[in-house]
Amino acid sequence: MKYIGAHVSSSGGVFNAPLNAMKIGAKAFALFTKNQKQWVAKPLDTKTIDLWFLNLEKSKVLPKHILPHDSYLINLGSPDEESREKSLNAFIDEIQRCDILGLDRLNFHPGSHLRKISEEKCLDLIAESINKALACTKNVKAVIENTAGQGSNLGYKFEHLAYLIEKVEDKSRIGVCIDTCHMFSAGYDIRTKEAYEQTWKEFDTIVGFKYLMGMHINDAKPALGSKVDRHDSIGKGQIGIEAFRLLMNDPRMDDIPLVLETIDPDIWKEEIELLYSLEVK
Repeated sequence: MKYIGAHVSSSGGVFNAPLNAMKIGAKAFALFTKNQKQWVAKPLDTKTIDLWFLNLEKSKVLPKHILPHDSYLINLGSPDEESREKSLNAFIDEIQRCDILGLDRLNFHPGSHLRKISEEKCLDLIAESINKALACTKNVKAVIENTAGQGSNLGYKFEHLAYLIEKVEDKSRIGVCIDTCHMFSAGYDIRTKEAYEQTWKEFDTIVGFKYLMGMHINDAKPALGSKVDRHDSIGKGQIGIEAFRLLMNDPRMDDIPLVLETIDPDIWKEEIELLYSLEVK
């Protein structure tokens, strides 16, 4: 069974996210557990935590179908030691916040070399940061998101994801999130059945489906292989509707959060309904 939702607002408090998910008929959702543009946030208080669990129960969304996202400021592979340490501390805090909220995974962008160090050195620093974070936290899995390859961001190749997984000591607490827009922009075609099967075969060979813990379901404005990160509404971009039909009928994507990050929140409800309509009953 597919569990589809969107990255909903948690403005006013994380406890509002499940309510916002309910409004669009979501069976899954993503959220920020703190302001994604700030380094530090006040700790989650008892009232906030209690309201979170109350509203989560109302939503009937299971914790395993929630894919929280960390702050955009974090760069676990920064070539600057001070910036990397700041990022690591913020990342640890995000993991701990997820644990407090009963969530079992945290989605994050791997990191950027800022054109100051090699890709391999940056990947090694990211892996080192992940290991440090996992060593002093518990329960929550670190879920690496593939990127479009824009700028100096790493994670746009399946090989980058596999390299990080190989370097992480606790394999039970590492996973990946595949963003369809990022995948396409990085050069992985999924527009036809043949291309779709080939790309996912490559993913399974290099990374492995056992590590797939969530997806971001987005169409793409840029062309295949452009390395430009610009999302579009489902069926309205360069990927097109057929890829999403194939995905909705692919049992390998069952029972994980499938999260919209498309450009128009006003039509998320309709997009969720559209995706479910593509399933062959």
